Amino acid sequence: MYEQILYEVKDPVATITLNRPDRLNAWTDRMGDEVKHAMARAEADPSVVGILVTGAGRGFCAGADLGNLSDISEGSRERTDRDPALEADPGDPEAPASLRGTYSYLLSIPKPVVAAINGPCAGMAVPIACYADVRLASDRAVFTTAFSRRGLIAEWGIGWILPRLVGHAHALDLIVSGRKIDAAEAERMGLVNRVVPHDELLDTARGYLEDLAENCSPASMAVMKRQVYTDLMETLAHGERESIRLMLESFERPDFKEGVRSFLEKRPPRFRRLGEDG
Repeated sequence: MYEQILYEVKDPVATITLNRPDRLNAWTDRMGDEVKHAMARAEADPSVVGILVTGAGRGFCAGADLGNLSDISEGSRERTDRDPALEADPGDPEAPASLRGTYSYLLSIPKPVVAAINGPCAGMAVPIACYADVRLASDRAVFTTAFSRRGLIAEWGIGWILPRLVGHAHALDLIVSGRKIDAAEAERMGLVNRVVPHDELLDTARGYLEDLAENCSPASMAVMKRQVYTDLMETLAHGERESIRLMLESFERPDFKEGVRSFLEKRPPRFRRLGEDG
């Protein structure tokens, strides 16, 4: 089914690999459809606790395919490669509409999404990576928004998400200048959570998700992810009230009882996975 990505599930992680290495995994509409379809599969799979996104070859994603940009600059934007078999609608349908956009839908997926940025991350790949919940970067990674250098603007909601990650001063610097930054500067800014040696990146990212699967309640993670992104658009008073309501709800869930019991019994918790029967 997939032509431009690879999809693999190895309990408890689903790995989505952008797979156009000869084009530095340049993004196409087809790739976007395939990623969305794979995200829906991972979301629905009870064996999957977390989702890992990375790139094949030496880069994460070079941004939009230059062939597509050339067509747009010449006035052509009609799609010819839409595949009905790839239609999918991942994410919480009850999430706010602003968390259900073209790429912002990643924020509404109830499972944690980790981007393992293994090399260059440019153009529209930057906002897409920003919509992951956690970003781990290879020490070989470089970042550039590049929009201003192509006569474009702050695309795909990056003007909203980037200041919330790095602050408005750093965000404006990166967006307006389009300059390249290395992984170390990205970490200092807060654009990525952690930089690791290149050869350790995928193992580190997978290990992070395995630790979540072993020790953290999938139901709790889903609620907390929704809280964080929804509260970004609300007041503190609203966020506090909602957290109290959700806390009281959590007292009634079996995960709370299991969390307390496992702590007292000094053993790993056995939390039910999302969609798991029993």
